[in-house]
Amino acid sequence: MPLRSDWSEEFCPIRRSLDVLGDPWVLLIVRDVLHGHGRFDELRRNLGISEAVLSRRLQSMVEADLLETTDYRDGGRVRRGYVATEAAAELLPILQQLAVWGERHTAMPTGGEHMAMIHEACGQETTRGESCSFCGERLVPEEMTWVKPWKGTSDHLQGAGTLL
Repeated sequence: MPLRSDWSEEFCPIRRSLDVLGDPWVLLIVRDVLHGHGRFDELRRNLGISEAVLSRRLQSMVEADLLETTDYRDGGRVRRGYVATEAAAELLPILQQLAVWGERHTAMPTGGEHMAMIHEACGQETTRGESCSFCGERLVPEEMTWVKPWKGTSDHLQGAGTLL
């Protein structure tokens, strides 16, 4: 899913990574899918993204092996949802480190509050992306809850292959 160039054949792993992850929508979609919001309508509503843009991003993310499709029942209809692959679940440390960086280096809008990332295995807030800053254990989506006071929610993250 190149932004400007096709870097998929580059030797530099950062360029190859940006070839897949360089579009900001990609990380936001992964964030929502890891939060168990992999249904098309949920993604569109949560992200404020047009249907056409979302459809293109989702297709590219399936092709890049970040997401898999899964069917679910919505009333009498069978609909298609999206779940994280292991590749997407492995983006958790990057997403969490982006959150930590954003809290430290960007201005909080008026009325905003701190987002806490809770490592459920020890029950403590972590301030690092890959391992818990309290107990030192490796962080995995299934053991994380993000507390978002501005939304009034505490979202338990989902691992690969999970659609709520």
